[in-house]
Amino acid sequence: MLKRSLDRAATLYVPLLVAMLFTLLPFYWTIITSLKHEVDITRLPIQYLPSPFTFENYKIAWDTVGFSIFFKNSLFVSLSTVVIVLVLSVLTGYALSRFQFRGKRAFLLLLLCTQFIPGAMLLIPLFMIFKTFGMISNPLSLIITYSTFQLPFNSILMSGFVTNIPEQLEEAAMVDGCSRLKAVFLVIFPILLPGIVATTVFTFIGAWNEFLFGLMLINKPQFFTLPIGLRYMQGEYNMAYGALAAGSVISLLPVVVLFAFVQKYMVQGMSAGAVKG
Repeated sequence: MLKRSLDRAATLYVPLLVAMLFTLLPFYWTIITSLKHEVDITRLPIQYLPSPFTFENYKIAWDTVGFSIFFKNSLFVSLSTVVIVLVLSVLTGYALSRFQFRGKRAFLLLLLCTQFIPGAMLLIPLFMIFKTFGMISNPLSLIITYSTFQLPFNSILMSGFVTNIPEQLEEAAMVDGCSRLKAVFLVIFPILLPGIVATTVFTFIGAWNEFLFGLMLINKPQFFTLPIGLRYMQGEYNMAYGALAAGSVISLLPVVVLFAFVQKYMVQGMSAGAVKG
């Protein structure tokens, strides 16, 4: 029994503990750095707990640096992207699942192939397009870009969710007088809730954390998103580590809260497409 317990600890608990420490240590260090006075952050010996702790870094990041504006910009861009991608991916996934049409396999292959294209390769073409239309430093350019990159994957994902819903349900709704589109929104949408939540989370996090396109397409501080705001807090000759860490924690909080509320649906949504029937 002792040997079995030691083997289990060596093969299960120890690797899990190492993985947990490896994952959580950067978050822990960011949080305690955000609660330290600036003079204590680089002082030796290293303080593993803030003593005394302060919330001044959060006030500096929110009011002085402008994270209140960056937060609103990120929220607007991310939620707008979620709405666009959610509606279009449900309709596209439904069409791919329910209809047979010429070129369907080629269309699916094309959607899959878009996932192999590095986003950085499209940076200059997109920049030139938006510059031509006068949309540089316009949040709409970010919404269009993020929606374009998120839509193919989520459409394929939603197609798998719709396939697991019996067609008889919407046929019964249409017999009762619903149009096909109305049946999709009144019958399919509620059943698709786990898949919709999974799509929402993937899309929101992708738009919330995106940095490269935001850096290239937005050059006015009043339109910065949170990742770009964090980038511009890095000065040429000095670095406000406390405020930077506080800004990182502010950026992290919405994602943590989102996962806390939708974790159950997230698990259901990720596994829904894996089981037939």
